[in-house]
Amino acid sequence: MTAPASGRPVRLINYIAYGSNDVLGAGSMAVISGWVLIFYTQFCGLSAGQAALIFAVARILDAIASPLIGYVSDHFGDTALGRRFGRRRFFIIAAIPLLPSFALMWLPGQTFPYYLATYVFFELVYASVIIPYETLAAEMSSDYKTKAKFAGARILFGQSAAILAGFLPLWLINALGRDSADTFFWMGCIFAALFMATAGFLYAFSWERERKVSAVPTSGGGAGSAFKALYRNLFSTMRIRAFRLHLGMYLGGYISQDIFNAAFTFFVIFALAGSTAVASGLLGTMYIVQFVAVILAINLALRASPAFAYRLAAMAFGAGVVVLLALWFGGLTATSPWIWAAIGLAGLGRGALNYIPWATYNYMADVDEIVTGQRREGSFAGVMTFIRKATQAAAVAGVGLMMEAGGFISGAPVQSGAAVNTIALILGIGTIAVLAAGILVSLRFRLDPATHKVLMDEIERLRAADPTPPAPEHRAIVEDLSGWRYDQLWGRNPVAGTAR
Repeated sequence: MTAPASGRPVRLINYIAYGSNDVLGAGSMAVISGWVLIFYTQFCGLSAGQAALIFAVARILDAIASPLIGYVSDHFGDTALGRRFGRRRFFIIAAIPLLPSFALMWLPGQTFPYYLATYVFFELVYASVIIPYETLAAEMSSDYKTKAKFAGARILFGQSAAILAGFLPLWLINALGRDSADTFFWMGCIFAALFMATAGFLYAFSWERERKVSAVPTSGGGAGSAFKALYRNLFSTMRIRAFRLHLGMYLGGYISQDIFNAAFTFFVIFALAGSTAVASGLLGTMYIVQFVAVILAINLALRASPAFAYRLAAMAFGAGVVVLLALWFGGLTATSPWIWAAIGLAGLGRGALNYIPWATYNYMADVDEIVTGQRREGSFAGVMTFIRKATQAAAVAGVGLMMEAGGFISGAPVQSGAAVNTIALILGIGTIAVLAAGILVSLRFRLDPATHKVLMDEIERLRAADPTPPAPEHRAIVEDLSGWRYDQLWGRNPVAGTAR
């Protein structure tokens, strides 16, 4: 049991409840990134270009909805509903009846407008839950280790959901038949039921911190003022140096996985002479390895630099991709025992890459607080959710468009040599190039347990208006994390104005 700064103890059931909701966060993303392109092109008759258009339309709407939800949740505590249900938690309980919309995405035999509408609707429901959810670790505790444990619980549940996303199609294929599109509909139903259950569990065993008076006054107002401040608020988060570096690492780890996931099933089927069932089994096994890797990464990130752990993980994932390409180049198939070495290496790297960015994310509002004197967890969550969904959609759509340009034919049991080469190049070069970019960013990221403690000590000094000058090493650490001179902190900068 951990007692956070708020004095309310964080018990095991709180960690479990918080973590369980990533069945929605990571589970739905694993299903979508791994299977939606296959479902649209091989079972629904859509072209890769039509699938890309669905993702593009959804992202345009996300550009408005996700930051708006984050901004509104930051200010929702001033409303009657916010005071009754919580400024974050209200959105979670309100979305529960809408979560079955995930199953409707996977109903076979429908038209392009149907798949567009159902995909967009679920994405908006998803944002209304995940953005407030991503603030709750910081709401429930300000302690570094407690937040790291929240992140660990979240990723462990997310990896469990990803395992289910990998194996479930295989089990349903065995039950319903190899060519049944109903496989994906029943998978959607099962996940929708899990989403509803975990959202209710989270609401029952979470809380929000007592709101303190901000160092810089904030403006109220309704929807009009929310829209007016929306993108000022969005871009102001990018003026926090640690958050910019965090985003670079986050995108390096997650976009590389999006590209890999979108291309992997096609690679197994058409380059390694496998099947959908074989690809499902390989994905499920990889997610099991990822689960183990998360446990290892939790311990490593708590004892060492998260940036160092990130680099180790990225290199392991990249090595797994190289082994997969070597199998294809050597003329081997998915039955080769070497494929398990590739799956093992990739899984070890991916598991850690999933955990580390979310562990460091929980401290971004602390860095922002020393700059602005405010708590803006919702704004950062809105930016994170928008960027995550936008980049995932861009990765999946990009894979589809490049495959189509390379000669891929939707629904065809055999693809041309040019199409197979394109799939292999996407899987290899696309994944490794993005990983390399993330590694380069990690070399400049210096938030760890020691620097976070200095940060929190300095926040308390500034809150108490302590006139004593900071120690030189403390000043250097805070300036490196924030990207601002010490005399500009605590609201004495343009960021505090745009955050109002």
